[in-house]
Amino acid sequence: MMRKQEKRRSFQPSKLFLCALAAACLTFPASFSGFSEIQPQQANVNAAGTDTNTVLLGGMPVGIYMETDGVMILNTETVEGMDGGFYEPAQNLVKAGDYITAVNDQEIKGKSDLLNAVEEINGENVILTIRRGGDLLDVKIHPVEYETGKYRLGIWVRDNVQGLGTITFLTGQSRFGALGHGIHDTDTNVLMSISDGTVYRTSIQDITKGSDGNPGSMEGIIIYNNFNVLGTIDKNTDAGIYGTIDRIGELFGEQIPIETAKKEEIVRGDATIRCFIDNEIKEYDIQVTDIDMSDTEINKGLVIKVTDEELLEKTGGIIQGMSGSPIIQNGKLIGAVTHVFVQDSTMGYGIFIENMLEQAE
Repeated sequence: MMRKQEKRRSFQPSKLFLCALAAACLTFPASFSGFSEIQPQQANVNAAGTDTNTVLLGGMPVGIYMETDGVMILNTETVEGMDGGFYEPAQNLVKAGDYITAVNDQEIKGKSDLLNAVEEINGENVILTIRRGGDLLDVKIHPVEYETGKYRLGIWVRDNVQGLGTITFLTGQSRFGALGHGIHDTDTNVLMSISDGTVYRTSIQDITKGSDGNPGSMEGIIIYNNFNVLGTIDKNTDAGIYGTIDRIGELFGEQIPIETAKKEEIVRGDATIRCFIDNEIKEYDIQVTDIDMSDTEINKGLVIKVTDEELLEKTGGIIQGMSGSPIIQNGKLIGAVTHVFVQDSTMGYGIFIENMLEQAE
């Protein structure tokens, strides 16, 4: 099976340098797009509920916000002390991808908890409880005093991620699948461990057309308030993100039941992808060019090529933000778009729908 350089939708997390001041080097993401008003309507998912092989067809863009389970460590950094010396107090004690869950036995759920805990440091050793894989470890760190009575641990951290993606399907139990690949931290490339998340309405404001060597992208706005909440996220896996949609009628304005296909039913040849371009959801022609049944990489079972002239003109092929776009063949949902080849924006990978349905249960 062919393997080329690929790129998935870039999620932009916020991060900060861990220090005692609340105004601690915050970096925020560029805004994503907003959402045109859709009138709520009564949801009818009976068609999807009568057959376990039938779901409601997606293709709608959504805003995604997730909070990590603890505060994720990105890396360590050197701190200049009051004495003019340079120190790296956390070096070789913590690793990128660790999660801070407590400071001196004080539970840490997010950056605000962490900043508050650091403000209480008095120069004595600090015990960080970190989660590394499935293990909990206590790590002793001696903080650096950089101003009188103010200390730093020299750790960069992150506690949330936000971005834009596409809903693939909804089951009869109101469970959705989206993206088709997991959300990884952009600095460490570690699959992010989440405590919870939210799906928001969004509107696409702009599309940057892709080209060979330069994948395109969708840009939009997410307004973070209760009015725009569509549902919740409870799983972030290598096969996508999953959760529950509460306001089905708003997201699935056109409720289209579709049967799902087993991977053995998929063939090389004509297919379509369903995605949101120019303020409408429609299907565009593609070719399935290769099928890998080995499950070596859970989200790269299909290789696809965009052949639709209209889509090629508008986007150049597959762009960031299309992750999760349903792939349809012979009237059945066979998978979802997951990646674009950086050196050929007309081509990308897809995941088998079977793999996504297993995670949705």
